[in-house]
Amino acid sequence: MISARKRIWGWYFFDWASQPYNTLLLTFIFGPYFAEVARAHFAAGGADTEAAKALSQAYWTSGLTITGILIAILSPVLGAISDGAGRRMLWIWLFSGLYVLGSFMLWWTLPVMPTLFWPVFWFAIGFVGMELATTFTNALMPDLTGAEEMGKISGSGFAFGYAGGVLALVVMLLFLAESADTGKTLTGLSPAFGLDPAMREGTRAVGPFTAIWFAVFMVPFFLWVREPKRSGRRLSVGQSLGQLVQAVRDLVHRRSLATFLVSSMFYRDSLNAVYGLGGAYASNVMGWSVTQSGIFGILAAITAAGFSWAGGRMDARFGPKVVISWSILALTAVVAVMVGLTPESVFGIAMAEGSALPDAVFYLCGAVIGAAGGTVQAASRTLMVYHVTAETAASGFGLYGLSGKATAFLAPAMVTAATYASGSARIGISPAYRAVPCRPDPATLGQPKR
Repeated sequence: MISARKRIWGWYFFDWASQPYNTLLLTFIFGPYFAEVARAHFAAGGADTEAAKALSQAYWTSGLTITGILIAILSPVLGAISDGAGRRMLWIWLFSGLYVLGSFMLWWTLPVMPTLFWPVFWFAIGFVGMELATTFTNALMPDLTGAEEMGKISGSGFAFGYAGGVLALVVMLLFLAESADTGKTLTGLSPAFGLDPAMREGTRAVGPFTAIWFAVFMVPFFLWVREPKRSGRRLSVGQSLGQLVQAVRDLVHRRSLATFLVSSMFYRDSLNAVYGLGGAYASNVMGWSVTQSGIFGILAAITAAGFSWAGGRMDARFGPKVVISWSILALTAVVAVMVGLTPESVFGIAMAEGSALPDAVFYLCGAVIGAAGGTVQAASRTLMVYHVTAETAASGFGLYGLSGKATAFLAPAMVTAATYASGSARIGISPAYRAVPCRPDPATLGQPKR
């Protein structure tokens, strides 16, 4: 007999296992490394330095745009099918496999690539796996505990996940990820296991490392988490999709849910754009190395872990809407600050040569992004649980996934267009914060029906 406490801890382990895809691949290790590879690729094709930076950023955001559209389509459809059949663990197994495959294949992203397609393709495969597995693990939340503890569990899950991200990032920086200039890791040593720094094998190992991390730490999840037994239902794709269409139509009469989904559509898209572009922006605009971006990531992940835990307690006391509102304001302000930074100036004010202030401000931005990003995600997950039942959680979180990805093309596409138009990676990121709307305003909050 598996205790309720063990089930909750097993559920936490999904966040711990999956977080490195965001921390290591999307933002702080593979993202900056891909920016280096892409810049070299375009420079070899004749582009000047600034144009190569802009083309690198635009290629990355184009890949994120297409991936986001795919997730937006699949998430609600598969969620509805899952609810119709009463099966969720099967989907978690399937998308876990995609996560491992996609991340492992990034090992073959060489410093000199004849085409940039395959690194982006395999990254997208793993990212789809991570996002859709998250949809189904989130759908298990209503069966974990009562409404009064939901905020704490959501916040603690994100905190535990970010702690895992910090540990994974520290291991990468200390033992594997080498500087492009020195070929040494943060410890001043060559990459472990005899990996060749000249071929960037230490940094490229982030793909297999992420895949192995996920496979190992998903074991507690699959051992301790059990899907509640429900009455046997035959799979009817047509009926499930019909119920999804009806659920969308019913949003007209569910003002709280509809308002939340529309608001979160924009602010989560903007947050994802910041995460997706953070490492590339640090590399292209601030001129940071993979190691510097990794330190930035450690700081952001530490604040994310601490504030996610604290935000969960605030969520339980004041409700998730308050936490979401303050987090959005903080994120809007910090992205505006990032746009005003260059390695030599802050908001157009030139710094003395060698000034550390621009880098210090950027590190501070990372801390705020981590803190506010962690709290807004945890509180949003809680707020969504309040709008579903245990029986409809997968399709509900499918709609939640849709709202998070329906405009996933918007921020990356706006950044891509602005980058191409301006020829500047710094100016190109400015649309990301304009995609943040007013704070969510649900009229009423339901409680999870047990």
